[in-house]
Amino acid sequence: MNQYTLPSLVLITGSFLLALTPAAARPKPIKLVKAWQTDTTLRTPESVLYDGKHTLYVANIDGKPDALDGSGFISKVSLDGTIENLRWTSGLNAPKGMGLYKKKLYVTDVYRLVCINTENGQAEKTWDAVGKDGYLNDVTVAKDGTVYVSDNRNDKVYRLQDGKWEVFLDGEQLNKPNGLLAVGKDKLLIGSTKIGALQSVDLATKVITKIADGMTNTDGIVPEGKGNYFVSDWNGQLFHVNADGTKEQLLDTRPEKINAADIDYVAKKKLIIVPTFYKNSLVAYKVE
Repeated sequence: MNQYTLPSLVLITGSFLLALTPAAARPKPIKLVKAWQTDTTLRTPESVLYDGKHTLYVANIDGKPDALDGSGFISKVSLDGTIENLRWTSGLNAPKGMGLYKKKLYVTDVYRLVCINTENGQAEKTWDAVGKDGYLNDVTVAKDGTVYVSDNRNDKVYRLQDGKWEVFLDGEQLNKPNGLLAVGKDKLLIGSTKIGALQSVDLATKVITKIADGMTNTDGIVPEGKGNYFVSDWNGQLFHVNADGTKEQLLDTRPEKINAADIDYVAKKKLIIVPTFYKNSLVAYKVE
């Protein structure tokens, strides 16, 4: 008997038999397990940023989200949830998104972007939004040091590149941009709160492509790897968004009225860090 095996097809003495190939195994659902929670001495924590070593920076609004009251501050928290320096730097106005490049911490300050020297906690320079009603929200820094900043209320994305501060994107197609993430040299991800979507911008052409939607008030965006992302919904949800645009809800704390603001992910420990906003704490979840 002559037998030839072909992909998904078997030939036996002139008869064709269709080999039943098992369906591709579905990936195991991601599970979040609570690892730790800080105490509640934080004050309306809106954003958390891992420095790549051993510190979490936390932006505390400590007041109204658009108040120019100087009561906002940045905290330093360890990777085990210990608040090491509650008011590492203070005197800010409702600080929100943060981005880090070398020894410079860029923080939004309602109508302006502030650059803080991480060695001494002192503000070194500021850049004002265009117009009097700027509402700067998130910050991301590309590998080459280019800084992108969202203006959530005014459908703008600013860019700080080689010392030049300008409006890079502008228009209703941004759909109230909040979270930002620079990916490589040619892509910027945007969390568009108006339509609850994760969108991608080609930096060369400025063409916007929707990746996934149905996430309500999109806030933080962090890479998980291999083109996958974790995305938070400020109302209290966390999602895992795959490279193909499919998504999975990982967490829903809306029934407990616990927010999920601008998150970060510590890949080496597989920890998602969630600022709870009005609950005045950070909560860390182990990704399993």
